[in-house]
Amino acid sequence: MEIRNATEADVPMILQFIRDLAIYEKLGHKVIATEAGLRQSLFGNPRFAEVIFASIDGVEVGFALFFHNYSTFLGQPGIYLEDLFVKPEMRGRGVGKALLAHLARLAKERGCGRLEWAVLNWNTPSIDFYKGLGAVPLSDWIVFRLTGEALEELAGT
Repeated sequence: MEIRNATEADVPMILQFIRDLAIYEKLGHKVIATEAGLRQSLFGNPRFAEVIFASIDGVEVGFALFFHNYSTFLGQPGIYLEDLFVKPEMRGRGVGKALLAHLARLAKERGCGRLEWAVLNWNTPSIDFYKGLGAVPLSDWIVFRLTGEALEELAGT
């Protein structure tokens, strides 16, 4: 198995992985991302996120999209894993673990104090997988999101 950084030529494949993940999460109707938007966000200036792929025999079978955040408590940057997806037929072969291990190494190389992500509460296969890696769910935190009209209203537009 090989882990590699995405290139700009991979944008169509990145979008397909995002769509496949959204379908798995029963959220396919929410994807409005475009190739142009991804190209700008991932390869423009500034770059807002990064993508890595896992491939077997030259075929991409999994991906992770991530970006840096910052912990004021730790006084260190962190890595936030936005998306992790392994093609269904390739699950159970260590692909997800290889992607997360690569991100853990990147976190160490970049002086990060943690690697964190969110998972849908019904996704017990993923929750069990993450717990098996030693990850701990943060039951005392609630994630909030501001989008659409609420974001516009708060911004005063």
